[in-house]
Amino acid sequence: MTADAVKARPASTVVLLRDSDNGMETLLLKRNKALMFAGGLWVFPGGAIDPEDLAAAGGDERAASRIAAAREAQEESGLQPNLEEMLQLSHWTTPIVEPKRFSTWIYAAPVASDDEVCIDGSEIHDSRWISVRDAVQGHEKGELGMMPPTYLTLCDLARYGSVAQMLAGEAQRQPDEVFPVFGEADGEIIVMFRGDAGYDSADGSVSGARHRAVLRGQYWQYVHEEVAEKYPSFIH
Repeated sequence: MTADAVKARPASTVVLLRDSDNGMETLLLKRNKALMFAGGLWVFPGGAIDPEDLAAAGGDERAASRIAAAREAQEESGLQPNLEEMLQLSHWTTPIVEPKRFSTWIYAAPVASDDEVCIDGSEIHDSRWISVRDAVQGHEKGELGMMPPTYLTLCDLARYGSVAQMLAGEAQRQPDEVFPVFGEADGEIIVMFRGDAGYDSADGSVSGARHRAVLRGQYWQYVHEEVAEKYPSFIH
């Protein structure tokens, strides 16, 4: 990390899931468009780790991230996931060029299907239960604005038909560790991941392997082509 880079603040988020006749559904929250960070985008409940979270975890940052994710879910949606049922999916660190950076643990957890969602109408302006597959398609149609971590998490979870399948499958998998690098290629904004030919130089035009998300107008397109085996796709 460069000397002038903003330090990433510890944070966490949780993908709340339930079963439905339309397959596994997730709760998406729409952030107030006036907010500086992710304004107007659809997100999972989450936020920064507070000192109280860290104290409750005995100073263990990773354990605190689990507590914080559950707390934020309750504050932002009124839903309370069980800490013991939360599975870590990945850990993302915001690119160093960003003025506001987070070191974010992403979890998944089941919630009761009949629990009522309650949003504050301030930071969160809307909410919806939507099948994971429909959420992916909605983003790819430009109808649901998301950040790459949200979109790619949903793309991966779309392979599961039920919450039980998700819990069993993710329990066997090592969480992805992701540190993106911003760049540009052919006039398009891109986010490169380890294994991309342009990752180390932050030059998206370098020929070779492609492991990146490309912003195509209103949606992100994930590309994983000719990448070394040690850098597997985020969509398993």
